Formats: sequence, C-alpha cells, structure tokens
Amino acid sequence: MDYLYQIFDIFLHIDKHLDAVIQAYGAWTYAILFVVIFCETGLVVTPFLPGDSLLFAAGAFAARGSLDLYGISIVVFVAAVVGDAVNYAIGKFIGPKVFEYQNSRIFKREYLERTQRFYEKYGGKTIVIARFVPIVRTFAPFLAGVGTMSYPRFALYNVSGALLWVILFTGGGYFFGELPAVKRNFTLVIMMIIIISVLPAVIEAVRARGEQSKPAP
Repeated sequence: MDYLYQIFDIFLHIDKHLDAVIQAYGAWTYAILFVVIFCETGLVVTPFLPGDSLLFAAGAFAARGSLDLYGISIVVFVAAVVGDAVNYAIGKFIGPKVFEYQNSRIFKREYLERTQRFYEKYGGKTIVIARFVPIVRTFAPFLAGVGTMSYPRFALYNVSGALLWVILFTGGGYFFGELPAVKRNFTLVIMMIIIISVLPAVIEAVRARGEQSKPAP
C-alpha cells in the first residue's frame, strides 16, 4: 500500500520531486529523464511511470532556467522513439507467447485487450494517438510488434507521435507552467492532465463493457 501511495504522490507532486532531482543531480537530470521516459514507453512492465505530467513539469522548469528546453526536448524525444522501437521488438519476439496466458504478475491481459480495441478503432494511427493515453501508450508498440504492422510503417507513426507528444507537453509546460495561476495550482493542473489523458481509455473500456453486456441477437 505504501508503494502505491508513493507512486500516487510522485504523480501529484511531480514538480517537487523533479525539483529535488535537479538540485541533487544537476546535469544528470537529463539522463534520469531519458531513463524514465524510455522505461515508460519501452518496457511493458512499467506503464505506471509518469509520462505526460513529467514532460509538462520539465517544460515548466525549463521556463525557470533550471533545465534547457532544447536539451530536454531532444532527450525525451529520443527516449520515446527508442523506447517504442524496443517495445515493438519485444512484442515481435515474445508477444505471441504472452497471449497464451490469461494473466501473470507482469502482464495484465485487460491492458492488452484495451489497447487491441484502440487498434481496431483507429488502425495504425493508434501509435500516434496512444502517445497521449497512459497504459495504452506502453502497450501499443508491443501489440504492433505482435501484429502484422511492418517496422517502416511503425517507425513513421512512432517518430511523428513522439514529436507531437514532446512538443505539446514540454512546450505546454514551458509556455504555461510559469503562469501565476498554474504555479499556484500545479497539483490541480497535473491532476487535470492525468484525467484528460486517461479519459479516452476509460470511455473505450466503458463502451466495450456495455457492448459485452448486451444480449446476443
């Protein structure tokens, strides 16, 4: 339970935790940002790591002069692209074996099925759309590797989605993170970002559950 509380606290107070990292590690903060974003997008076992909120907070600290905007943008962009590429390769290698099990300590079949519904609805564009949806963002490249999507096609969606994701959230933090109203209510803003991010997945899950509950004709 304490573990879950710590994760929840990091999400809600990402600005305070990032500030502590910057103060303690200085330039190594860029490497830490790379590792977090790479793991969040590249390893199917770490979908709980902060993504959107971390980029927004990093952009806000760039506006304060604590980080370099171009530096963090390049670092997180490369991490996101490489992470998805690794995730695709993992899906290609072990994906079919994962679907043989209903659940395991590492993989939750419901996450895979939720992402699969996104694929059925949006096709290849899921790779771009998933960038803005936590959990789905982690499993989308994995499922692309499991499926029939060729790597060149995947790479196109991967790069374009990562670029759009980084520009919107890091740029959003840079231009709006230092506004007095945002600084005073940073935790509330982060909560709104999280809610808006997960809303498409929740709507899709509710819609799918509603269709399953309908009696067969």
